Formats: sequence, structure tokens, C-alpha cells
Amino acid sequence: MSNKPRGLDPVRETLSNDVTVLVQELRTTPTVTISASINAGTLFESADTLGVAYFLTRVIDRGAARRSADEIAEVLDLKGVSLSVNVTRNSLTLSCNVLSEDFMTVLKILAEVIRDPTCSDNEILKRRGEVLTAIHQDEDNPAVKAVERLMELLYGGAHPYGRRVKGTQESVNRIDRKTLIDFHRKNFAPSVLSVVVVGDIDAGSAVEQVTHAFGDWRATPANRPLLAAPVSASQRRRVVVPMMNKSQADVGYGFTTIPRTDPSYYAYWLMANILGQYGMGGRLGHSIREQQGMAYYAFCSFEADQIAGPLVVRAGVNATNVDRVVESIDREITKISCDGVQDVELENSKRYLIGSMPRTLETNAGIAGFLQTVERFDLGLNYDQRLPDLLEGVTRDDVNAAAAHTLSPDRAAMVIAGPYAGPVSRG
Repeated sequence: MSNKPRGLDPVRETLSNDVTVLVQELRTTPTVTISASINAGTLFESADTLGVAYFLTRVIDRGAARRSADEIAEVLDLKGVSLSVNVTRNSLTLSCNVLSEDFMTVLKILAEVIRDPTCSDNEILKRRGEVLTAIHQDEDNPAVKAVERLMELLYGGAHPYGRRVKGTQESVNRIDRKTLIDFHRKNFAPSVLSVVVVGDIDAGSAVEQVTHAFGDWRATPANRPLLAAPVSASQRRRVVVPMMNKSQADVGYGFTTIPRTDPSYYAYWLMANILGQYGMGGRLGHSIREQQGMAYYAFCSFEADQIAGPLVVRAGVNATNVDRVVESIDREITKISCDGVQDVELENSKRYLIGSMPRTLETNAGIAGFLQTVERFDLGLNYDQRLPDLLEGVTRDDVNAAAAHTLSPDRAAMVIAGPYAGPVSRG
């Protein structure tokens, strides 16, 4: 195939204090996207501080040593900048889109809140209520409950992958300023920060300005936790979360797979695409939603990470269809693991994934997110050019081996949340 994505040519520099800077010049619009990602996600929480990383995302931009919350908000509003702060298991990321002429001003604010957030008692009081409300909403949402409980089944409640990102009502009520500042002090440092700049700016100038903003920062992170690999399941596990006041039931059905560094990653990616992502939801969507009309949605997601990540099948259904939908998922899982994939499916999925790359790289924000992933997994600055060949090199036997190794209804973990009263839960 010749449908390869346009080539990126990012500049990568490591500052003297180990901050990583990646810059991609793009002159299509007079704007710049800034993405600052710190390797300080929920993995780094202790059992006593669940939710602290998420809580920090709510207050980190609400005041710094040199600027109050109002001063920060005033500058960002004046520049028309909306700052996004998000956390995953691995990273806490601040990102925004700015006019090229405002790059230095906004970068300086980002540096101040990353390096020295105030986390004032007043802001903590305000944001605590927001976090508790978000947790309450999650507890009332069958889709969220199904996925959270599924992750606990797959990894165990004590494992960071099995914990709730926002924490619990109890843990959030224990979080105070000292908790937030201690988490920041232990986990925010130059060596775990990557700053990606994409857009209408000279690469040399961008590196110089990032150096000015972060170059004199001196901090050392605490020891990074070593994640235990999940134990392979030997039996089927099934849990029902009754939510009888709801109109829809949600099914989460999954397996642990492989780390992102595993050579079979691309075979797994294609397998997951065929199973529940291609077109209107792959085989699952075609069978359960299109042919049988039993689900509002049906698809699967695949997330390889530092350790064996999850492959999760999701379906939203009328409670009267739950058992039939589970049977259909079992059937599609058995079919792909035993009979494998067809040549035409594999070819179509390769074309789909390769063809989607240019769309991913159409915007500054898309490129910034792509480069953060490249940096995190050390994929190489020419990864966008190598990716089509990596996918093309996957054979049908590779995909079939991935499916046979991982997918089996006898080892699946399953959670049903909603107005459903099924057999006794196990797990």
C-alpha cells in the first residue's frame, strides 16, 4: 500500500535538568498547541490517598506561588485560552491551544502551576464538592460501574489498574492541602516531564522558551513504583451490580492482554479492530447491534500499557436482552479465537488503521498527543512513517495466534450493571 501518513519531522531536545522537549513546526494556522505531560498519574497514589492525582487536576491551575487563581484565570481568559488538565494511570497532562504571539506568556503560566501550585485551602474546599459530585455521578452510572468493577476483577482491588481514578467518597474527604503538596513534591520533577509544542513557531525558539520556563527547575522524583503483572485468569468470573432504577443495563466483558512493548502488539491491535472496532463496531457491532438489534452500542477497546493492558468488550442493552447479548459475545469470542480472522477482514483493518493516521495528524492537538505517546513508549521520531509497514507486516497467522492466546469465554471477566437480576455473582 502507498497510503502512508505525511511525515513528521519533530525536533527533540533534552534540557540539562532532563526535561524532554519535542517541537513540530506546522505553519497552517497562526496557533500553537502546548502539551505538558508529567509521569505522575494514579499509579503513584498510595492506598491511603486514592483520588489525589485526580483531585490535583482540579486545583493545580487555581493559583501558583507568583499568581493567584484570579490572576491566572484573567490572563488565560484575556488570551482566549482554555486549559485542559487530565490524568490517567500514568500521566497528568496540561494542554492548551494558543495564538503564536501568546505562546511565551501562556507557557510561563503553565510552568508556574506545574512547578509550584498553591493548592490553597479555599480552592480545595471549592473543588472537593465538585469531585465528590463527580464520584456520586459515576456511582449512579451503569456504564462507569461496569467498567470500574471489571477492572477490579481483572487486576484486583489493590492493584493500581483496579482502582477508581477519582477515588472514593471516603478517600477524597481525607485529602487535604498536605496530601496534595506531598503528592506533587514526590512525583513532579524535570526528569518525568515531557513538553510537546506543535504549530506556528520556530523549533529553536520553542526550545529556548521552554528552557527559560523550566531549565532552572531542580527536583528529584521519589522512586517509581514497579507494577506487578496481572495473574492470568484460569476461570470465568461474573459479577452483577444491581441498579434497578435504571432503564439500561451495561455489560463489561474483558481480558488482560500484553504490554505495549510486546512484539505482538500490532497483531493484537488488528485483532481488536476486527473484533469490535472496524466500521460500525467490528464483528461485535455487526452481530449484536446491526443483525440482532439487541444493543444500543457494542464495541471493544484495547489498551496495551506498561504491563499487560485490558481488552474490554462493552455493550449497552435493554435488561431483557442481557443474557442473549452475553451469549452473542461468547459466540463471537469463541469464533475469532478458534476459527481466526478472514483475509479480507485483515486487509480492511490494515487499510482502516493506516488510513486513520493522516486524520490523527490533521491538527496540532492530534500531533501533540501522538508525540507524547511516541515519547512515552520510545517509539522513535519517525514512528508515523514506520507504522504502516509495521501493520503491513502482520500476517493472518499472527492475528490468529493473538486471538487464540488471549480470548476464551472460559477465562473472561464479566460485569453486568443495571436493572438486571441474574444468577449469583462470582468474582
